[in-house]
Amino acid sequence: MSASTDSAGDSAGPNNQRELKSAPAAPELAPENLRASAALDGAALLAASEQYQDEELLGQSRAIDAIRLAIGIDAPGYNVFVTGLRSRAERDSILRLLAEKAANAPTPGDWVYVNNFRNPESPTAIYLRAGQGRDLAQRMASLVDYVVEQLPKAFRREDFDQERSGLRDKYNKRAQELFKNIESRAHDRGFAIQGGPNGQVIFIPLVDGKMPESPEALQKAIAQKSEAEREAMGRAQAELQDEIGSLISRQQELMRELVDEIRAIERAFAARLVTPAIEELKRHFNNPGVTGYLDSLAEHMLSHLDRFREAATPTAPQPQQQGADAIFPQQSEDHHRWFEYQVNLMVDNGATRGAPVVSEDAPTYRNLFGTIERWLDPLGRSATNFTRIIGGSFLKAHGGYLLFDIDDAIVEPGVWKTLKRSLKTGMLTPETFEPLPFFAVSGLKPEPIEARTKVVVLGSPYLYNMLYFYDSEFSELFKIKAEMRPAIDAGADAARHYAAHIGSLARRESLPPFSAGALARIVEFGMRQAGDRTRLAAMLEPIDDLAREAAYFARGAHANQVAPEHVERALSERVLRLGQIEEEIRRLIARGVLVVHISGKEVGQINGLAVLDVGGYAFGRPSRVTATVALGQAGVINIEREAHLSGSTHDKGIMILSGFLRGRFGQSHPLAMTASICFEQSYSGIDGDSASSTELYALLSALTGVPIRQDIAVTGSVDQYGKVQAIGGVNEKVEGYFRLCKAIGLTGTQGVMVPRTNVDNLMLEPETVAAVKNGQFHLYAIDTIDRGIELLTGVCAGSVDEPGTINYLVAERLKKMSDMLRDRPGSETRVVHETAPQSPAPTPPSPPEPPR
Repeated sequence: MSASTDSAGDSAGPNNQRELKSAPAAPELAPENLRASAALDGAALLAASEQYQDEELLGQSRAIDAIRLAIGIDAPGYNVFVTGLRSRAERDSILRLLAEKAANAPTPGDWVYVNNFRNPESPTAIYLRAGQGRDLAQRMASLVDYVVEQLPKAFRREDFDQERSGLRDKYNKRAQELFKNIESRAHDRGFAIQGGPNGQVIFIPLVDGKMPESPEALQKAIAQKSEAEREAMGRAQAELQDEIGSLISRQQELMRELVDEIRAIERAFAARLVTPAIEELKRHFNNPGVTGYLDSLAEHMLSHLDRFREAATPTAPQPQQQGADAIFPQQSEDHHRWFEYQVNLMVDNGATRGAPVVSEDAPTYRNLFGTIERWLDPLGRSATNFTRIIGGSFLKAHGGYLLFDIDDAIVEPGVWKTLKRSLKTGMLTPETFEPLPFFAVSGLKPEPIEARTKVVVLGSPYLYNMLYFYDSEFSELFKIKAEMRPAIDAGADAARHYAAHIGSLARRESLPPFSAGALARIVEFGMRQAGDRTRLAAMLEPIDDLAREAAYFARGAHANQVAPEHVERALSERVLRLGQIEEEIRRLIARGVLVVHISGKEVGQINGLAVLDVGGYAFGRPSRVTATVALGQAGVINIEREAHLSGSTHDKGIMILSGFLRGRFGQSHPLAMTASICFEQSYSGIDGDSASSTELYALLSALTGVPIRQDIAVTGSVDQYGKVQAIGGVNEKVEGYFRLCKAIGLTGTQGVMVPRTNVDNLMLEPETVAAVKNGQFHLYAIDTIDRGIELLTGVCAGSVDEPGTINYLVAERLKKMSDMLRDRPGSETRVVHETAPQSPAPTPPSPPEPPR
């Protein structure tokens, strides 16, 4: 690739008029500075991998202490929000910590719901000692079976029949006496009593003190009587009808009295059966709540004895359910008949030792707080009762610890509001979550249950901050934050933990054993994940994944153990699976579709480096950055901003670049220039300030006319004093440029300039390190813009007063432009203190990867 001519807008650059001072050779980074090794040798790593691994969280003593503090204080609000956990193994570590504390804690009791016989819509909650809840449910079922079986037998006993027969005889005698009295009074008044066809009583006049032989004889006898006698007979008959009405009323009263007395006898006989059983239950449980419930239950049983008598009647077998009955199953006959006497066991700690520890993997409203189920009959009618109340994890963890993922829970309707209410009040009321209250059909309002549950939630730092700043109650309910460190010091202890963890994983999942070299390579991968060769990633999920993939390739090669080449194969296969976009970009650059020069020199052009993240894979992409300069007063124009493709951080970098120019070259004369900076062939947006030094180098080249080496790519941000600052993704950027140069052809002069403060972040792939070692590729650590421009141009940076240097050429060019603008007829000199006036630009969508 040939070098282009000066594109700075002034073909007679200062470098064509005077001799330039050569810059001293820039020192390169040695291969040993590009990669680090594990802090332990192979033998120590191998020995550690064979030791027992208890899966403790690596380097998280601060977070663990915070959790211990929260679970060690029995006071409201000391719940824990844990940030930074990702894997199941890390979650299990928290569960083990909770289990250790719970093992020495007292075992909480059981909670049950029972029927409220006075107000069935409000079931009663009873708290019992651990294990007594199931005992009460079983004993109540036995009590009902006993009463159902024995009570009908008691009603068939001879002594009960005798008392009942005696009562009937007594009331029959009284009824007969009443009838005899009315019969005697009727006879005295000349009437006989006869029953009618419909059960009514008829008074028939006597003829000569006797019943008439026929209706005709009766009519003849009445006709022979005088009018006065007939009227007297009618009055007597009417009076007798009134008396017979009173008699019937009195007989009905006697029947009611008889029924009441029979029921009293039945109640007395039933009480002889029920009361001893109830009293035995009272003594057994010795619980005020149970005592009150049993008293109400006994009264209800003795008041509904007919149901037990009906239970003794044999019923025909029911046919198999078909059609709608199969879709909407009915409650069983026994359940429907005796559900009032059942016990709904909500919390059963009978088998629990210590406090309960509950992990909820699906934190929906129903799973956390329970619900009230309903059933539908074949006609679509909804029904429920207290036996259909179902408890959730929050209640089951009463007196212990509940762990769940708040990121999943908070998006579930009703969960966050109910969680806050339950933590604030310490009470939980089971209810059905109704998104539309207008259609609520539950009909039950159970008595609230006390739930002293310590909650440990796992969530992201972003969610913690959102809740902390936007929910005023959050800080009172979650007083402890346990923050997991993403990285720890890469010392011997950390390397030993890594090796022990991999050994434990291999034994647990039946993977092949790992060799010393493979263990060392995995530890190095942990350094790469941490983004610092002096640190190791503390979150071990990516480490586990790499170990599993390496073991897969070892098995495929029929190897007895996992070797370093299998780890390298696993890493290279990841790139092969996900690196299609990177390969396509390299192909387009090699064909010249995307213009990136990797040899020669150009004025006002330079290769910058960005990081693209395509989801699971990030790589460095070179981009051509260009700058042009002309006479004017607009300052530095950011073309990306004008096109609404620039983020706020990138805009800030351009402003810092302008500040550097003013601070160094604008002290004696105004900056009278218009310069534009552009990321060529960039169409998806850009953000980040890691290209600010790159842009400044291109601008200095455009001002001086001194060409820049195209075989060296640049990354690094800059401050207003010309200091080059650290950036992110340094490994991806260096390796991305190396792979591009390798694909097109290594010349032996290509390399990358990185900030000196990023040297400790270098953890390059072995292939890149080997190329540097063989002199095929080079890395330079730069701390100032002056050192960087010297490397790129070969010209000494010098000062604004030192002829033949870059700074002098820039100062001279700017002074000349200022003089030209000032001397132009009709022009007004204006000092440019800011970047060019630009239209407000909204923040663009985040690009795939911003240059840093």
